[in-house]
Amino acid sequence: MWILRSNTNSLRIFAAILIFLTCCPSAFLSRLLADDASLSYQASTIDDPFESLWQDVWKLPDIIVENDKEIVANDRYLTWLLLAGGASIALYADGADQDIADDMGKPSLDGDLDRILDYVGGPGQHFAAAGLWYLFAADKQDTIGKERAWTMIKALSVNGATTLGLKLIRNDDTPNGKDLAWPSGHTSSSFTVASVLDEFYGPEVGIPAYFVAGFVGYRMMDSGDHWASDVLFGAILGYITGHHVAGKHNEGPLAGIEITPLATALTDENVAGISLVRRF
Repeated sequence: MWILRSNTNSLRIFAAILIFLTCCPSAFLSRLLADDASLSYQASTIDDPFESLWQDVWKLPDIIVENDKEIVANDRYLTWLLLAGGASIALYADGADQDIADDMGKPSLDGDLDRILDYVGGPGQHFAAAGLWYLFAADKQDTIGKERAWTMIKALSVNGATTLGLKLIRNDDTPNGKDLAWPSGHTSSSFTVASVLDEFYGPEVGIPAYFVAGFVGYRMMDSGDHWASDVLFGAILGYITGHHVAGKHNEGPLAGIEITPLATALTDENVAGISLVRRF
């Protein structure tokens, strides 16, 4: 089952690439694209699904920087992140992290369930699922599905780059001796997914997704892969990131009502305007 254990390395490689791209000038990145490519924050309208995804991926560095700035500039988000960071410091400094790890003792989850949760919570799997979602929606010309998939990719990218950056800054060890412990990437990514789904589909999907994300966080402590402080901050970071990114790109300003151009003919006159569409 070594493939399941490779998720951490995959996250590091992917996020390192994102950080590298973030540091590159936008002009350099734009030269790698077609002459008429745009760095706007909307999904591409190219017909070919793979080409569309490829064009959109190159927008991620700007998107990561922009959303990180917005999150830090938001007083409510910043307060929650500072509180979570302070709680993490307190758990570590007071020895509560070690006490919790000692109280949990040997792993309580059986081998199969442990591997399943490790796999389900892996950021690599989240990116792969979002990418497939994007490709299938683009192939079917499902505009809403494509936008939602792209929003998920953006949220995961913002969270992944931020998580790795914090890991490199903190650079502490996990209970089982692995490096780059704080914050938990599995936990932050899982809560990002749950938050985006909650924004798009409401509590019917959001609550089960949060439950799974919480179970992933428990698994990270149970296995000795992370301290309680790693999981705590990862959950808050993922929750904020997912809601921030998806909240800006939800279905529309009118409670899920899609606004589209309308051109039709009534009697002998042509009429232009807008149509309001709600999908059930």
